[in-house]
Amino acid sequence: MNRIARTERATMKRRAFSWVWRFAVLAIILGLLAAIVIRATLIDVFHIESNSMESTLNPGQSIAVDRRAYSDADPQRGDVIVFDGRGSFLPYAKASFADDLLGAFSLTGSSNKYVKRVIGVGGDTVECCSADGRLLVNGEPADEQYIFAGDAPSEQKFSVEVPIGRLWVMGDHRSTSKDSRALLGASGGGMISVERVTGKATEVIWPLDQRSVIR
Repeated sequence: MNRIARTERATMKRRAFSWVWRFAVLAIILGLLAAIVIRATLIDVFHIESNSMESTLNPGQSIAVDRRAYSDADPQRGDVIVFDGRGSFLPYAKASFADDLLGAFSLTGSSNKYVKRVIGVGGDTVECCSADGRLLVNGEPADEQYIFAGDAPSEQKFSVEVPIGRLWVMGDHRSTSKDSRALLGASGGGMISVERVTGKATEVIWPLDQRSVIR
């Protein structure tokens, strides 16, 4: 009788352990799926690896990217955005449907992603520079308090008209940033399509002691 009871208890323990194990695996899978859906539709995370946006964003930081920011409107001047550089910053790289699908769910790396500030939107004329060395947008000097200390608005002279549906972007650390200026002669002219924008960079979320709103 005792032997039968011990066998039943052992069987119950195995069943309980199996149930807990299955529940844990299911919870992990559901958690991963929830994270993928959130990153694909609501808030993504982007890791800063270059110094092109200093001192607004610094290497080693991670930022939150609002994917909903441009669901009803296009990016505006002054916005800090994350975008897919294929067709602009990577002028000869083409994305397939599969690439776009995986990218939408954040299942690919960030080698094609960039973070820059919007300087000109469709219909704007952006020029460098005025007599006092300031960037001009539609003939008006731009107020660029975010530029890295000691940098000029641009050492490179240019005058461009931004096509509708495109954006002229630059890094805040102008002397080190490879941005729209460097690709004027390339396919796409360094101006990115609004359709390639992942979202708006809204907040530094890591390290915790550096958390701040991105302006």
